[in-house]
Amino acid sequence: MNEHPPAPKDYQALRALIAQRAEQLPKRLTQVAAYALENPDEVAFGTVASIAGNAEVQPSALVRFSRALGYQGFSDLQEVFRSRLRERVLNYDERLAQLREHGLANSRTGLVLDGFLTAAERSLAELRAKVDQEALEAAAGILSGAETIYLLGLRRSFPVTAYLGYAMAQLGIRNVLVDGIAGLAAEQIGFLGPNDAVLAVSFAPYARETVVLTQAAKAKRAAVISITDSVFSPIAPAADVLLEIAEANFEGFRSMAATLALAMTLAVSIAARRGGEALASGTAAQQANRPPREPADRNR
Repeated sequence: MNEHPPAPKDYQALRALIAQRAEQLPKRLTQVAAYALENPDEVAFGTVASIAGNAEVQPSALVRFSRALGYQGFSDLQEVFRSRLRERVLNYDERLAQLREHGLANSRTGLVLDGFLTAAERSLAELRAKVDQEALEAAAGILSGAETIYLLGLRRSFPVTAYLGYAMAQLGIRNVLVDGIAGLAAEQIGFLGPNDAVLAVSFAPYARETVVLTQAAKAKRAAVISITDSVFSPIAPAADVLLEIAEANFEGFRSMAATLALAMTLAVSIAARRGGEALASGTAAQQANRPPREPADRNR
């Protein structure tokens, strides 16, 4: 009887399997895994020699990596990477073209809404089933003890950190939203220190500036919490706590439902861990900045 389940036939299942076994793989196979997930197009179309050379391993390591994941050989693994191109992150013109191809562009808007709702439901169910509770508690603990929380997430991830900036301000949690306006992202983390924390959010294709600033935050000895889609994400190595999350998509447009739910969880948990003091101070600050109310005109 086979002790292991069949090798994955689709790319997302393969990513999940690699993440599950990351800590069990030997050093060289971990190196292959990291290269493969960061360069899937090269793995899909490269030769064994070119892939091994770029990954800085021996060609035999590709075969051993494939067999460790349940495949007969490297060509079987490579076929999964080739199939991934049908599910790759599409640009917006391609996504709209895909909608038209599937007959949805001219359909009732309710059908499109149903597609996005289904993707959101899948994302939320996946998060509920697979969230690492210990990592979640650790992240909330680190963030609640930070003097200032720097919120770092650019491009697609910016709505998440922008919401966190709003929510934390309402809860009285001191934060800095790194928005990169005028190219000043590096300056916005300039006062980051070892008593602060960075909450970094990035998903494939990863925003280069987010990666660079996350590494800079680690060099400043600040605590780093990373929300990303893989243990091989470029913002994962700097993380004190990694929160892994995978969003479903509808016709190439990815949901953000699960990521926003996780963000809301962290913001409220930080305030709760601080015993309501943050919320009280935030409310007081809002009251102090509110202009005085004009007396009512009884004759009006």
